[in-house]
Amino acid sequence: MRQPAGRFSIHDLEMLLVALFWGANFTVSKFVMTQFPALPFSAFRFTLAGGLLLLIARRAGVLKPLPLKTLMALAGLGVVGNTLYQSLFMAGLSLTTATNSAMIVASLPVTVALFGTLLGVERATPATWVGVLLGTGGVLLVVTSRGVHFHGQSLLGDILVLLATLCWSLYTVMVRRVGVGVDALQITTITVLAGAPGLLLLGAPGLLRQDWGGMTPATWAGVAYTIVVALVVAFVLYNRAVMAIGSSRTAIYNCLTPLVAMVIAWLTLGEVPTGLQYVGVGLVIGGVAVSMRR
Repeated sequence: MRQPAGRFSIHDLEMLLVALFWGANFTVSKFVMTQFPALPFSAFRFTLAGGLLLLIARRAGVLKPLPLKTLMALAGLGVVGNTLYQSLFMAGLSLTTATNSAMIVASLPVTVALFGTLLGVERATPATWVGVLLGTGGVLLVVTSRGVHFHGQSLLGDILVLLATLCWSLYTVMVRRVGVGVDALQITTITVLAGAPGLLLLGAPGLLRQDWGGMTPATWAGVAYTIVVALVVAFVLYNRAVMAIGSSRTAIYNCLTPLVAMVIAWLTLGEVPTGLQYVGVGLVIGGVAVSMRR
C-alpha cells in the first residue's frame, strides 16, 4: 500500500533499520572475507538466503500464482539486481579503492531518481530532488574527507562499480512497476532465487577450494548475519519500502548506510570521523528530512 509522500511511516522506520543492517554488514563481511573469499562468499550466502526465503514464503502462504510476464520480469530483475550487481561490484572493488567505490555508490539516489523519471515509473518531486542532492553531497563529504584518488590502474574498477550501481538503481526503479500487487516477501524470494544461480556458477571454483574446517565459530556467526539479517530481513524491508513510499525516497535512505558503516568503524577500529564527515552526516540527515516534505 502506497503511503502519502509527506508523512513518516512504518516503511521509513524500516528503511532506517535497513541502513543499520547494511551499514553493519560492511564490517561483518570484511571480517568474514578474511577466511571466505568474496565471490564464493556471495554465492554461498545468496544460495542459502534463497532457500531460506522460499521456506519462509511457503510457510507464510504468500507464494501466489503470477502471470508469466510478471514472473519472468521479476526473475530478470533478480539477475540484474543480484547476479550482475554483486559480481560487478566485487570485481570493481578488487581493482579500485574502497573510497572510490563508496563515492560512486553515493550517486545511487541520483541515478534512481533519474531512472524513475526517464522510464516514467515515478516522477520525483522538487523536495525529493533537494533531498537527493543534500544526501548525495553529504555522503561525498563523508567518503572523500580522507582523500580520493582516481588513476589509470583503478579506472576499470571504477567503471565496474559504476555499472553495478546502475544495475541496483534499475532494479530499485523497475521492481516498483513490475511488483505492483505482489507481496514483498514473494518479490524478494523470486529475485534472490533468480540471482543465486549465476553467482553460484561464478563462485563454484572458490567454493570447491574453500577450507570449511578452518572457519571459526565467529566467522560462521558473521556468515549467518549476512544471510539472515543483511539479505533475508533487509531485502524484504527494502522491497516493501519501494512499493509503499517510492523508489526515490527509498534510495535516499541508502545515503545513511555509509554513515552507519563509518560509526561502526569508529567504534570498532578507532577511525575517528573528521570535521567534514560531521558536516556530511548533517547533510544526509537533512536530505532524508527534506525528502519527506510534500
